[in-house]
Amino acid sequence: MSSNTIVALDTDFDAARFDAACLRHGAQRLHFIALAPRPIDAHQLPQQWRMQWPPFVPGLHRMLSSDGLVTLDLLIGGVDAGLAQLSARIDEAWLASVPSSMTVLARLMNDGARLQAAQFDDGQRAALQKAGFVFDASGVRAVFQRRGAGRAVAVAPERRAIVIGAGLAGTAACERLAARGWQVTLIERHGQPASEASGNLAGIFMPQLSKDDNIATRLVRAAYLYALRHWQTLGGVGTGFEGAQCGVLQLARDAEHAQVQRQIAATALPPPEFARWLEAGEASSMLGAPAPHGAWWFAQGGWARPSSVCAAMLDACGSLLTRRFSSSAVSLQREHDAWLVRDGDGTLIARAPTVIIAAGNGAVQLAQAASLPLDAVRGQVTHLVQGSLPGLPFVLCREAYMTPAYQGTVCVGATYDADGDAALRATSQQDNIGKVADILNVPAFDAPLAGRTGFRCVAPDRLPLAGALPDPAVPGRCERLRDVPRWPGLFGLLGYASRGLIWAPLAAELLACQLEGEPLPLEVQLVDAVDPGRFLLRDRRRKGAA
Repeated sequence: MSSNTIVALDTDFDAARFDAACLRHGAQRLHFIALAPRPIDAHQLPQQWRMQWPPFVPGLHRMLSSDGLVTLDLLIGGVDAGLAQLSARIDEAWLASVPSSMTVLARLMNDGARLQAAQFDDGQRAALQKAGFVFDASGVRAVFQRRGAGRAVAVAPERRAIVIGAGLAGTAACERLAARGWQVTLIERHGQPASEASGNLAGIFMPQLSKDDNIATRLVRAAYLYALRHWQTLGGVGTGFEGAQCGVLQLARDAEHAQVQRQIAATALPPPEFARWLEAGEASSMLGAPAPHGAWWFAQGGWARPSSVCAAMLDACGSLLTRRFSSSAVSLQREHDAWLVRDGDGTLIARAPTVIIAAGNGAVQLAQAASLPLDAVRGQVTHLVQGSLPGLPFVLCREAYMTPAYQGTVCVGATYDADGDAALRATSQQDNIGKVADILNVPAFDAPLAGRTGFRCVAPDRLPLAGALPDPAVPGRCERLRDVPRWPGLFGLLGYASRGLIWAPLAAELLACQLEGEPLPLEVQLVDAVDPGRFLLRDRRRKGAA
């Protein structure tokens, strides 16, 4: 992170304090982290923030000013839980709500960081002093003085990287790094981007809901909402790239499934712009067919053409991007603090201190990533002529999905198959058509075999991999992720399964922040959940226990 960036914390977001911080730091970069334990009226904020303002759902929500000088992280949830989940180094803090643990607060503070509040009682002041804060005569202003060994001084990275793979994962990595001034070389074995799993005509974007709001649900929610905001910087869905924010209707599978969804709607109380539960009558009316078990309506969801999104992200890189297409990266070699990428003939393609492997299923062909537990899962999408099925203006999904017609084609799919057959199969097409026909309450039918087969890159826990890659050849006991041995300067963005559209922007932002030493755009628990070292850690824990 640039030494010219100020990182500020407000434990209860206040628009006036945020505005004052922006004015106070002027042309200096400001990263403002605010906790939000209660809903906020965003109407009082300038338009650039109102347009990005998230629905009031738990999690960390990152926003960026139009000039790129101000980053606003809004962490919705309680103060104590929120502070424990932050990964940042704070320069100044305003304690509108005083946390119960001053140790957790002190963990986040830079040496010399300033602290202020409207008032402290004697007990709070004493706890802060014990944690390392030194007060002035006012009793409400303090400076943090770290005791013992201080933090290691962050060294600015050499901003040159190689990205292997030009699908959604790789192109998002290029865009997020180029936005920070990195020079990026993109290596792709095909002649154009989005030629593998990112090559489908349409990808669906929508959130996920669960009764326990588990880690997967939280990650999907964070990625979905970040993607919606980030896509605005690319021109927006349907303008900056092909697609439509037309909404998604997700039908309940059966009566038991519907009952669980009603419980979620009653307890989570999601804002209607994020998710709205529809009972059978309203769902059937929208569908134009029986929907006896009800449905979720995701008004901000929709579809996008992944290749178009990839192109928009690469265009945003400008002159900082070098494309090396029709080049197969076969080997990686570390030499003098840099990685050398060579093709099958041993010819050097590119050299840089940092390499990001974003090649999907092809990643395991590289020796350094061969141990990652990634599976290729076949998915066949069917392309139907417009009018083959009753037309809908939104995306429909249950056991299968159907997109609105675009340029005369409706996409229906997709299968989940364990084999490696890349050819289109009539049985897979019949399966796709049969499922959607059943949802729409129309007879199944035959159609000319048309569509596309791709192979999802899937991890055992179905979560993505984003971060430094583990080096299993280095022995040693591992109790925590920080104990896992890593390859120097080697990172992965992999395992996006069926959600590449939304995983890609947030995972790339996360990795860029890790490389730059910036505050992370996710809670610590979620960062750990996508760490590529998690599988080696589990393996060594099991062996240690044995």
